[in-house]
Parts: sequence; structure tokens; C-alpha cells
Amino acid sequence: MLTSTVVSNVSSTKDFSLEEWMQNPPDHTEWVNGELVEKKGVTLKHSRIQANLAYYWRNYKDSSGQGGQVYTEVPCRTNKQGRVPDVAYLTPELFNQFGEPAVLPQSFPLIAEIVSPTDLAEEVIAKSQEYLQSGGEEVWLVFPENRWIIVTTKNQRFVFTSGEIVSTQIVLKGFSVAVDELLA
Repeated sequence: MLTSTVVSNVSSTKDFSLEEWMQNPPDHTEWVNGELVEKKGVTLKHSRIQANLAYYWRNYKDSSGQGGQVYTEVPCRTNKQGRVPDVAYLTPELFNQFGEPAVLPQSFPLIAEIVSPTDLAEEVIAKSQEYLQSGGEEVWLVFPENRWIIVTTKNQRFVFTSGEIVSTQIVLKGFSVAVDELLA
């Protein structure tokens, strides 16, 4: 969810329905509050952390035999919006159920959002709750500048900081990585 405080990094159009977005979402867009919103301003650090997390999740799901798929910048529909999480994991069961449609019709079970300096904490936290209310089971909010990772589930919240090991709570069971290694 984006506000007028970050409009300089976002352009939007109102003549685009959620159904149109679901059929063919334009690159680097989300459908938020009735508007097509283009996300801009991704930094090198953001992209590096996104790649690191996708790499670690992909390797773990393969080595642990849990299967499924790991994606970056992949569209999904929540109960209210069309979203594009930075990193997402789809379980083998949901992959078998849905295949690979243009847009997943629900939230991914495991999602990570890398928070940029222009994002507002309240909005990122609200987005994580939106994912959890739309089929998501676990959301990682990665704050690179503060070296924090907040892991949320429907019933719990955990904060991991520099010097600690962050781990999955519900989905992709058993995965863990040092916060400093992930953010390196």
C-alpha cells in the first residue's frame, strides 16, 4: 500500500480493473485500492537481498526434499488487491492445484517483502496482514537498513536482528539463515 508521501516513486492509473490486472499484470505493478500502481526505486541492495533469499529458499526446498517453487516478483491476488511479493514460495500441493497461472488467485504460503527506504512501516505491516488474511501463512519483512527481519504468522510475530539466526515458523519448515549472511 503506497501513500502520497511516496508519490514521487510511484505512478498510477485508475482505468485498469483488478480483473484486467489478473489476466495480464503489467511488469512492476500492483493493483492497490482501485488503482494500477507502478513500483519504482528498487535499489541494488534490495535486489541483492531479494536474490539471496530466493537462492537460500530454493536451495533449502531442494535439499530438504520439500519441493515446491520459489519465485521473485510474482503476482498474486489477496482478498483486496493485486500484489507482487519480492520473494514467494509455493508449496507442492498448491503448485499441483493451481499450476502456474498469470496470477496466483490467493497469497503465497511464504512471502518476503524487502522494505525500501521510501516504504512506510505501517503500510508494510498492513500488507503483511493482508497476505495472512488471503491464504498466506508466514510473511518475512526484511528491513535492510536496520538489519531486522520480522517474521509474522496469524498468531505470532518474531524479530530477528544482526547476530541472530532467522528461521521459518510454519512453511518450509526447518529453514534458517544468519541475518548477517542474508543481508550481506
